[in-house]
Amino acid sequence: MAEFSLQLNEDQQQLQSWVHEFADTVLRPAGEEWDEREETPWPILQEAAKIGLYGMDFMAQALMGDPTGLTLPVTIEELFWGDAGIGLSIFGSGLAAAGIAGAGTPEQVMEWVPQCYGDADDVKLGAFCVSEPDAGSDVSSLRTRAVYDQASDEWVLNGTKAWITNGGIANIHVVVASVDPELKSRGQASFVIPPNSKGLSQGQKYKKHGIRASHTAEVVLEDVRVPGACLLGGKEKLDARLAKARDHQRTGEKQPAMATFESTRPAVAAMAVGIARAAYEYSRDYAKERQAFGKPIIMNQAIAFMLADMVTEIDASRLLVWRAAWLANNGGYTNAEGSMCKLKAGRTATWVTERAMQILGGYGYVREYPVERFHRDAKIMDIFEGTEQIQQLVISRAISGMRIE
Repeated sequence: MAEFSLQLNEDQQQLQSWVHEFADTVLRPAGEEWDEREETPWPILQEAAKIGLYGMDFMAQALMGDPTGLTLPVTIEELFWGDAGIGLSIFGSGLAAAGIAGAGTPEQVMEWVPQCYGDADDVKLGAFCVSEPDAGSDVSSLRTRAVYDQASDEWVLNGTKAWITNGGIANIHVVVASVDPELKSRGQASFVIPPNSKGLSQGQKYKKHGIRASHTAEVVLEDVRVPGACLLGGKEKLDARLAKARDHQRTGEKQPAMATFESTRPAVAAMAVGIARAAYEYSRDYAKERQAFGKPIIMNQAIAFMLADMVTEIDASRLLVWRAAWLANNGGYTNAEGSMCKLKAGRTATWVTERAMQILGGYGYVREYPVERFHRDAKIMDIFEGTEQIQQLVISRAISGMRIE
């Protein structure tokens, strides 16, 4: 077990500087263009892959080669400081990779995770498919079905997934489906849908308020057949789990989607911290230069105190993120710390970006300045991968030990 420390080691400090430079010189200048285009920024993904920032090797090092757990949130904060939409395009495949790593066998991880990324010459994407048109926060109500065809040793999947990052354009789709609907969340399993699988198609592509450089769409599954080997964890393990669930025994295993989201909450919270920091720094620098009534506006307490509160909230959020990231790598959460950091950082991002717009006044509301984009990008942090209210529910259950509804 690593010793908890707020001091980044030398490698982490160098990584932070390296990623910040990439975010400053590549992402930030391109943010406005790709936000307007509302398209996946393939050239930037290729550049990230070329320097080793996008790929399985980097993710493996960040997730498994770092006992402190801080490498990934540090990296993500810097990228999202640069631009949230492009940052999510770079890290969107990580959710699919996490889904495979969390539920798959070592052989499945080695086979499928590299295909979520490709390489610098042929960049690929991964997509993690959970939410549905009528089942977002309530993952126990998923309607997508997976039925086993024993004669061919294949699973047949049918359903529609909604709000999927990289949905329909990904090389690898990881789909959470119901195997036994009567068991609700305990009757679900995760499946890898290989490239070019017949029956998988993209539904509508969403036109979003923010993070517009990240592709979000429906994924439609119509009699999609996948080999038995595409069931993450294998059929023997699934059958044993289902048998215990039908017998009302505790399996000790988390629902597949929730297990993935729980592991990635510090990463999502770090995204929110990066956006908040970008907005704070931009509005702080603006306040030092903008003159009103014969002096920089930062010399007015109304502005200075606002900035003081902003940086305090950002630092508090980052500390919660780092604590949760460390715990995730060193024994696990003891009191829903993953949800705590996601709840706090999401709130901070929306609040700080709104304050930044206020400091810039009319300029904060126009697209000539990046602050309005920061504000649009921030709001999703209160919504995706578990809404603000879902995080409150998880935390309240943890502190009470009761099934609060």
